[in-house]
Amino acid sequence: MTRNLKEFVNHKAVLDTRRDFVGLEHVSILLAHYNGAALLSDQLESLASQTHRDWSLIISDDGSSDGWLSVARDFAASYPDRQTLLFNGPRRGFAQNFLSLVEFAGPTVPFAAYCDQDDVWLPDKLERAIKALRSIPSGQPALYCGRTMVCDRALRPIGPSPLFRRAPDFANALVQNIGGGNTMVLNRPALDLLQDTRHHAGAIVSHDWWTYQLIAGAGGKVIYDPEPTLLYRQHPGNMIGANASFPARLSRLRRMLTGEFRGWNDANCSALRRAAHWLTPEARVTLDCFQSSRNGKFGTRLRALHDAGIYRQTTRGQIALWIAAALKKL
Repeated sequence: MTRNLKEFVNHKAVLDTRRDFVGLEHVSILLAHYNGAALLSDQLESLASQTHRDWSLIISDDGSSDGWLSVARDFAASYPDRQTLLFNGPRRGFAQNFLSLVEFAGPTVPFAAYCDQDDVWLPDKLERAIKALRSIPSGQPALYCGRTMVCDRALRPIGPSPLFRRAPDFANALVQNIGGGNTMVLNRPALDLLQDTRHHAGAIVSHDWWTYQLIAGAGGKVIYDPEPTLLYRQHPGNMIGANASFPARLSRLRRMLTGEFRGWNDANCSALRRAAHWLTPEARVTLDCFQSSRNGKFGTRLRALHDAGIYRQTTRGQIALWIAAALKKL
């Protein structure tokens, strides 16, 4: 075993080790893995090519049966100036795997970045994020996120993900996630917030959506970068990620009509209720109105949706939102 590679089965060992690797702009890269060995090397090499050099890597594997471990070991051996920590995930799906990684980041690391197993980061991804997050006042939770360049499996560009022009806000976060987790970088107060609320997030659908909701609802700053910072592989296993593609739109319509979207909102709202004391008074009022827009009589639902100021980023999305409320599918 190389000196910079440590494999743990309990998070206390991870936390104890992380304290030795904290610079003022150190980034803990949190990579959730499950049977992604075939593409993992490309992602790891893109981490090694980052212009922001102060980072370490934690990989949480959720019970893979492929050869990912040898890939991780080879990477660690090739880059002895970086620490790579390996951890056994909770085996309760990708969202809980990522939330476990948030905890494993420890109590002192200044920044953390979610990382998917099959993307390729552009060299300045971390540099852009840290530059943006430096401007945030001390003590304020902040989330950096943005666009991706959608590619095919061979990394041939298809086109950028949609550009969202409306400001990030809790009223948007309740019904839409504007930044994929693979683009997200968190400052220390945001990490504290996510660590403090992890036990409330048991049934959430997606770690990145929860991150956006929680930080926006707690009065944090959400920075949306319109410039793509990574190559996002589009394949059948992540079809929804392209967001603007025709299959993705059909899938979202099906999910709405079958009630799946409503089920997601049930889980998110329940988690936010449990974490309500971290939310601002304004966010709690918005959450109450949103809940009213999902239940009750037809007129009551539509008035509550209007009063809450809930919005999606596009006209098409806003129309779909009102239809969902009218059909009691929100």
